[in-house]
Amino acid sequence: MSALPVAANRELAAYVRRVVRTYPAEFGLVTGLQALGTVAGLFVPWLLGDLVADVTNGHDTVPRTVLLILGFLAAQAVLVRFARYAAAVLGEKILATLREEFMTDVLALPPEIVEDADTGDLITRTSRDIDVMSDTVRSAIPTILTSVTVIAFTLGALVLVSPLLVLPCLISVPGLFGVTRWYLHRAHAGYLREAASYSQLTEGLAETVEGARTVEALRLAARRMYRVNEDIAASYVTERYTLRLRNILLPVYDTSYALPPAAMLIIGGTFYLHGLASLAAVTAATLYAAQLSTPVDQMLMWLNELQSSGAALARLLGIARFREPASAPVEAPSADHGTAIQPQCRDIAVRDVRYAYRPGHDVLRGIDLTIRQGEWLAVVGPSGAGKSTLAKLLAGIYEPQTGSISIGGQQITGLTAAQRHGAVALVTQEHHVFRGTLRDNLAVARPGAGDDEMVAVLAAVDAWDWAERLGLDSAIGSGGQALDPAKVQQLALARLLLVNPDTLILDEATSLLSPGAARHLERALAAVVRGRTVIAIVHRLHTARDADRIAVLEDGRITELGTHDELLDQDGGYAALWRAWRG
Repeated sequence: MSALPVAANRELAAYVRRVVRTYPAEFGLVTGLQALGTVAGLFVPWLLGDLVADVTNGHDTVPRTVLLILGFLAAQAVLVRFARYAAAVLGEKILATLREEFMTDVLALPPEIVEDADTGDLITRTSRDIDVMSDTVRSAIPTILTSVTVIAFTLGALVLVSPLLVLPCLISVPGLFGVTRWYLHRAHAGYLREAASYSQLTEGLAETVEGARTVEALRLAARRMYRVNEDIAASYVTERYTLRLRNILLPVYDTSYALPPAAMLIIGGTFYLHGLASLAAVTAATLYAAQLSTPVDQMLMWLNELQSSGAALARLLGIARFREPASAPVEAPSADHGTAIQPQCRDIAVRDVRYAYRPGHDVLRGIDLTIRQGEWLAVVGPSGAGKSTLAKLLAGIYEPQTGSISIGGQQITGLTAAQRHGAVALVTQEHHVFRGTLRDNLAVARPGAGDDEMVAVLAAVDAWDWAERLGLDSAIGSGGQALDPAKVQQLALARLLLVNPDTLILDEATSLLSPGAARHLERALAAVVRGRTVIAIVHRLHTARDADRIAVLEDGRITELGTHDELLDQDGGYAALWRAWRG
């Protein structure tokens, strides 16, 4: 298993710039409304400062000042309410786009990446990381925009009141800058490690749940619990690290908030006594200094959350590295894929192919094979010979480490996803039933398929008898009618026929059916896919006997190749397998 990539800081910055360019009007509206609301709120300290000065000088301006303050507070409340609403709408748009792009990237991942990726990593990115980003986008954007606007306008108001009185507000800046710089230098990597530990924990839990029967049969519960405890301990260590960072950061922040108002009273009072500032200015400046603590606190608190969400975003954007260029979009499946490979002859040529999961341990060694267009080739051999690996290489899921595989003269690894999907399709023993109706589960292969086509493919795989009783609109899968493994396998084959690729690769695709049902289904399939290339990885030699040719794979090499009768006449490995099969 390999870990999926994580986006670099420059990729995160590029994404943020792209988001701002995508929604300039929305960002402008939020900023404008928040600026107006902030300006309305800034009049209140100013008016209170004037009121103090007026009362000190014996002028009764209380009623007028109170009415003005109430008016500005009401205006601020209305403007801030609309600003937050606009920010929430903007956040939902950004979040929706992020989710759509991420799911598009996940579904378009190259098959070899999905095969090699950690299950826990994929699950964590599609669940926890999305949730973290949801909270941040919904709350951080309005909060940060509000805080930045309030801080900027408040400092501007302080300059207008008295430039000298800006200095006490800056007393906390050196400490805040130093501790923030220290924190940022460590937090991003810390949160990435924390997210990776969640992936590791999820991977272990998923393996245990999926293999629950094996765990129970082999009495591995204690060992699996030990693995879970180890993963929890590792996650605990990473969380302790980020918690320690916060425990250093937050007390410094909390202390820093109290310094500007106190400094303003002391330094401002000194300025007043020396005639450098008026009483009204000192009063207003003190209120502005106190008012700054809330937006600064909110912004710095979200700075911590942004480290966690930044790590989540880096993991989400890491998937985009596999995105195909815009000039080669992934096309939806269609009924006719004949244009995927242009040449008239679509023979498959395998030349000196080698593949190893670990360096120095070749699973396939020097495979040379030509599969003619329209041929039905059966691949047989003992377990561990490399049959499923060969199937995945032919489907383009794996890339050969040496040698080449071409279809119609084009390298399969050089095809776009749409061309590869149209050229070849692989059906294995592992199938999935999506939550929804039987019709929905068929339509995922080709959304435009009509009822007649669905009935035809179900009939072709001997599934129409039970499907007719069930009905195309009956719910199946989670929350619906449960299908036994044999029916799920028939459903997968029906989907394959709807996709209608040039080449079908069946890796034990009928293994869950009874021998009689499998044989009947294979004969029905042979009639339906006549004219298309079929490569079948089989264990039941009755299936191999009906093939046009049989390739015997042993120890990563093709040791025999020919028809059933030819291989029996050679009296080699296949003949021995056949005699053992017949008993």
